[in-house]
Amino acid sequence: MVSMDMGTARAAASDWVRSRGSREPGFRGAYFAGSTVGLPDAAPVPLGSDIDVMVVTEGPANEAPGGKLGKFRHQAALIEVTHLPRELLADPERVLASYHLAGPFATDTVIADPTGKLARLREAVAPRFAEPVWVRRRFGEAAGKAERGLRSLDPAAPWPRLVMSWLFPTGVATHVLLAAGLRNPTVRLRYVAVRELLAAHGLLDLHEELLALLGSAALTAERAEEHLHALAGTFDAAAHVARTPFPYSSDLTPAARPIAIDASLALIRSGAHREVAFWLAATFARCHTVLDADAPEARRRASAPAFDALLADLGVGTRGDLLARADAVLAHLPRVREAAEGILQAAAAEMSDT
Repeated sequence: MVSMDMGTARAAASDWVRSRGSREPGFRGAYFAGSTVGLPDAAPVPLGSDIDVMVVTEGPANEAPGGKLGKFRHQAALIEVTHLPRELLADPERVLASYHLAGPFATDTVIADPTGKLARLREAVAPRFAEPVWVRRRFGEAAGKAERGLRSLDPAAPWPRLVMSWLFPTGVATHVLLAAGLRNPTVRLRYVAVRELLAAHGLLDLHEELLALLGSAALTAERAEEHLHALAGTFDAAAHVARTPFPYSSDLTPAARPIAIDASLALIRSGAHREVAFWLAATFARCHTVLDADAPEARRRASAPAFDALLADLGVGTRGDLLARADAVLAHLPRVREAAEGILQAAAAEMSDT
């Protein structure tokens, strides 16, 4: 991955918006989102991070010009562009209640705003972002999303898709807590981010519980690195044969390899080997969905043992294991919500003392 500072990367993303994004039919504005929003311009772009750009369009998201562009390089910066229909941002209270939408409007992230509506939205959202009523709405939304996802698992789904259908709602339990702590609900680094939050509140026992529900509480760094090296081969195989489009296709390309592989290795070697298991499993499952669609049978068979080995180490080697784990996560969600309320109350008390 090319090393650069945040200011240079943001300038590259802004240039793309000016030169390309703003010329698309239906363009109504653009803003930064994601885990890098709070970093100063002088900070280096973290290994494994891209610059998330939301392009606001007049039509529905599935009718946006070019659809979801995903990850690509522009002026050496790795950028991820997502089209967002303007209607999702029309009501400030709807934005305040959304744990994915609200965060960028708590600060100044606007890149382009030809109508002035993004600036007005920020003026409405930023002063109310930390109000308890909206914090509760946001972490409640995350809890509901986790519960709905886990209750809607299809036991007959293809195995990689079933794994993803279990894995992502399981990981949303971290978003309940991150939303309560006014933290970014990051995708790839959610377990790393929630560990930092829970450590700050003296709740590392809950972090251990979350890792146990993921299945990685006892995973060693050595074993995690073995799984990563196996994933690297699977990733390269999937990237080579990928033809069928999936929402995450741009995450499985040579340009995205530093995020999936290099950054994961750095996390393992930094001591976050248990937390990185989430992204190892997610990337494995995505790769196998691609392989099932586009690879010859021999290549699919050759790649399967590595995926199976990781899942076995996570304790979800069979469909029955996975469904039982989903039930365990559901049973634990009230504990997560209770902790989220405690984090909110602690923040409110701190604010009242200042």
